[in-house]
Amino acid sequence: MQEPFRYRVVTEWSDDDGVFVSRVPALGPGCAAHGKTEGEATEEAKAAALLMLDVLREDRRPIPPEDASPDY
Repeated sequence: MQEPFRYRVVTEWSDDDGVFVSRVPALGPGCAAHGKTEGEATEEAKAAALLMLDVLREDRRPIPPEDASPDY
């Protein structure tokens, strides 16, 4: 079973780009992804966030606090 993703993901439609854009606000403006569907954009943003968290850990930099509960 996959562990719940504990960061809030915000997904919006972009008229300019014609795609859904998802971002993880706790990780800053650079943590965003897009997709043809809400689900695709959300999953891509989660994948980007996990990679960013790995880099922060490797560089021994502070990890932003989680901002979503497991049942969110």
